[in-house]
Amino acid sequence: MIESVAVKAHNLDHSCVSVVSLMLSFLWKQTGACGVAVGYPLDTVKVRIQTQKQFTGIWQCAVATFSKEGMPGFFKGMSLPITTISMTSSVVFGTYRNCLQCLSQARGAGCGPNTKQEVFLSGLAGGIAQISVMSPGDIVKVRLQCQTESKRGGSNMPRPKYHGPVHCLLSIIKEEGVMGLYRGALPLMLRDGPSYATYFLTYTTICEWLTDSSKKRPDWSGVMFAGGIAGMAGWTIGTPMDVIKARLQMDGARDLKRYKGFYHCITETVRLEGAGVFFRSLGINWLRAFPVNMVVFVTYEVLTGLLQAGPDSVDPPRIGFE
Repeated sequence: MIESVAVKAHNLDHSCVSVVSLMLSFLWKQTGACGVAVGYPLDTVKVRIQTQKQFTGIWQCAVATFSKEGMPGFFKGMSLPITTISMTSSVVFGTYRNCLQCLSQARGAGCGPNTKQEVFLSGLAGGIAQISVMSPGDIVKVRLQCQTESKRGGSNMPRPKYHGPVHCLLSIIKEEGVMGLYRGALPLMLRDGPSYATYFLTYTTICEWLTDSSKKRPDWSGVMFAGGIAGMAGWTIGTPMDVIKARLQMDGARDLKRYKGFYHCITETVRLEGAGVFFRSLGINWLRAFPVNMVVFVTYEVLTGLLQAGPDSVDPPRIGFE
C-alpha cells in the first residue's frame, strides 16, 4: 500500500514537471516571438543599409521604406524567425547551460561557481551550435527583407521575386541547391560564436558587479540592465561579420554575383567603401539589442529558476555572480 502511494506520488511529480515544462516552453516561445516582432523593423532597416547603396542612413532608409512599401515593408519575412525563434534560442541557451555543467564536472565537485573562462567558452559553443538550424531561415529572412518591390505597385512596376518564406526557400533550393541555404554560414559562425561568448560573459560580469554581498543575485532591474548591455556588447563584436554575412547572402539574388567568396567579399568591401562600413549599422544594432535582450534575460532567469524549483530537478552549476 505504501509502495503504491509512493509510486502514485512519483508519477504525479513527473506529471507536474511535464505540465510546468510545457507551460514554460510556451511562455518562452511567446516571449521570443514578441522580442522578434519588436526588433524586426529596425532589423529590416539594418539589413537594407548593409546590402543596398541606395540607403545611406537609418532615417533615410526608414522614410524611403515607408513611403514606397508602407508599414508591411518593415515586416517582410518576419513569419519565419517567429516560428523558429524557440528552436534557435533553445539550442543557444541549452548548449550554454550544458557546457557550463560539463566544464564544472570536469573540474571536479566542490570547485565553486563557473569561472569566466568557462562562461566564455560555453557562450562560444552555444553561438556556433545554432548555425545548423539558423542559417537556412536567416538567408530567407534577409532575401525577403531586401525586396524593395511593393505588391501594391501598378501593373507597370517591377514585381517581387519571392512571394513569401516558403516560396523563397524553395526558390533558393531550386536555383542554388540545398547548400545555397547555407550561403553566409561562415561569417554567421564567426559572428555568433564570439558575440555570444561576449554576450554571456558581459551579462555574468555586470550581474556580479550589481549583486550586493548579502545576496546571491542582482534584483530584476540589474538583470534587465545587464541583459541590455550584454546585447549591445555582443553586437559590437558581431556587426562586422554581420555585414559580410548579409552581403554574401544577397550576392547574385538581385543582380550579377560580385564576390568570389568570404575573403574576396571582405577585401572588396574595404577597397570600395573603407573599413568604416563594417560599423555603419552598429548604432541600429545597439538600439535594437538593448530592449530585446532585457526581455530575453529576464525570461531566461525566470524559466531557469522555475525549472530548478521543480521536483526531481537537477541544479546545474550557477554562474559566478550568484
